Amino acid sequence: MGHHEHESHPSLRLRCAVLTVSDSRGQAEDATGRAIRGALLGAGHEVARYEVVRDEIPLIGGAVESWLADDSIQAVVVSGGTGVGPRDVTPEAVVPLLDKELAGFGELFRHLSFEQIGSAAFLSRALAGTARGKPVFVLPGSTAAAALAMERLILPQMSHLWRMLHPGI
Repeated sequence: MGHHEHESHPSLRLRCAVLTVSDSRGQAEDATGRAIRGALLGAGHEVARYEVVRDEIPLIGGAVESWLADDSIQAVVVSGGTGVGPRDVTPEAVVPLLDKELAGFGELFRHLSFEQIGSAAFLSRALAGTARGKPVFVLPGSTAAAALAMERLILPQMSHLWRMLHPGI
């Protein structure tokens, strides 16, 4: 089946988990998490889990690992901790959990970001991959950056990616 044939399939309603990584925000102040959840809901997906954790590898990895082990969760979106500061450890927590990394996601995200914010875009370590048959996306904590990734990259391809991981379903 070709690319256009895959995209002609109707979108699936996926059960998603959203994790915000932040040392300074709780759920009440989490505008980025709200934006991600709103984008998922607006596209017809379900937000089954939502959590905010501090920038610590065991907390980030533990949350993502538990959602990967949960058969009711079909996709995971993480925001925050993708910069280059000493407390930015989200990629270090998530990459070891991936079966496959989708390098094109980070490349495209940084290209789109460059068009908006210039050379600071290369400081982002946004990434995507698959783990246990589930798409996993790691986005910056910036609300604008997360919205860009959701609108331009994730939502247009998430159902297609899930179908690729589950042929025949």
